Amino acid sequence: MTTNTLEALLERWDSGDGKPYKGSLIDWDAYEANPDSLGCMCAQGQVLNVIRGMTPQEINDIADQREADTLVMETLGISRGQAILLRNINDSVDGAPSVVLTHPEKVLGDQAQAVLAFFKYLDSMTDADWQNHFAAWAAAWAAARDAAGAAARAAAWAAAWDALAPTVAALQKSALLLLDRMIAVTA
Repeated sequence: MTTNTLEALLERWDSGDGKPYKGSLIDWDAYEANPDSLGCMCAQGQVLNVIRGMTPQEINDIADQREADTLVMETLGISRGQAILLRNINDSVDGAPSVVLTHPEKVLGDQAQAVLAFFKYLDSMTDADWQNHFAAWAAAWAAARDAAGAAARAAAWAAAWDALAPTVAALQKSALLLLDRMIAVTA
């Protein structure tokens, strides 16, 4: 490939040339067999090689997929979610992988722009934002658990009382009859 632009890579994908490899960032054996072919790299690997300028060895050395997602996100100026989508879709739908970047509604549906905006929102959250989110979630969960527990205890007491009420009434009646007999005997 003579140019290192996203447009050139998209054109290559759309033409069927350089169809992404599936399974990992790079198939090293396939690369060694044909170092001039991009077909040994998945879509993310091709982005990192063609646009970011990483060598095949640098791509092969990426041990953590999250690192690759971050590098693709930074390289293309997209969200982490869209970088993950590019990885997962690769070439599994018609027009992929380019449609992930050019027509995301083909893989995300008619709410694609809302989903992409949500991905960007998630990326914008700081560690403090996440801590606040998790703290709020934990507080809401505890409040719901406490409320449900209180409601369950109240319902259990009410049910127990309802079940015991006839027995208590019978005991009260028996006690009154016994009291009446005791009064009659002593009178």
